[in-house]
Amino acid sequence: MPWRDDRPKDWPGARRPLTPPRPTPHDGVMTHDASSEFALSFDGVAAQYAMARPTYPPQLFDTIEELTGRSLRGRRTLDVGAGTGIATALLRDRGADVIAVEPGPGMGAQLRATHPEIPLVRAYGDALPFADATADLITYAQSWHWTDPARSIPEALRVLRPGGTLALWWNIPDPDVEWTAAQERRLQDRLPGYHRHGVSSDASRIIGSLDLTPAPTTVYRRLHWTRRIPIDLHLAHLASRSYFVVMGPEAARPILESERAHLLAAFPNGTLEEAYALDLTLAHHP
Repeated sequence: MPWRDDRPKDWPGARRPLTPPRPTPHDGVMTHDASSEFALSFDGVAAQYAMARPTYPPQLFDTIEELTGRSLRGRRTLDVGAGTGIATALLRDRGADVIAVEPGPGMGAQLRATHPEIPLVRAYGDALPFADATADLITYAQSWHWTDPARSIPEALRVLRPGGTLALWWNIPDPDVEWTAAQERRLQDRLPGYHRHGVSSDASRIIGSLDLTPAPTTVYRRLHWTRRIPIDLHLAHLASRSYFVVMGPEAARPILESERAHLLAAFPNGTLEEAYALDLTLAHHP
């Protein structure tokens, strides 16, 4: 896909290159997944990702508005690691003035095909091609763990206006739901390193460990929501995760087929209710 610079003219121009060096590990956040092989692995399954990945509930955006004391409507927003645009489109629908920031050409192509009206810039969160103090809100939906916090947090604070907010969130399988927890245990047994270093509930501590002056104020919330879907769609969602994509379809097939058998035994009608804990961390620019 030929990339073009979609930054609106009233957003000041680039001060950093669009493609910075590959992220480096920091404070245990980056696992073996942090190589470019994993981070860009979604390009090959972009259409499946768009079809199978869960959305985000209205409660998430209500909570962001409540905790920031501002409506999303009209807020100048960068959705970083936008992927296929799942969160980007929801932010736009809430009235945000949003730009998608995505490094992967395959994911970006899917986003542009589905949401051609949303401006799209190819970049990484570790080096945002936007001038200082130009954004009200920067969001990372299911993507901040692919960055080096020692780079991405100062970059976000640089681009945010004073009083702006960085919002990080993840859908994770709800550990309080037994079938979900059992599936996660099975996958951890079969996939070395699978979710070994969870970051979704630890973002505040990680941000606090950085030498930032002035330091942002962080707030953490855990929300809960569900969606009812066919087992095949749930398996397609699993198959779109980087662990499965990188191992390839032949190696992934027996694990997914084993999961199908477990799920059909638990849900013989072929439909299940996915349960999510949604971890949200907000960092407020002083």
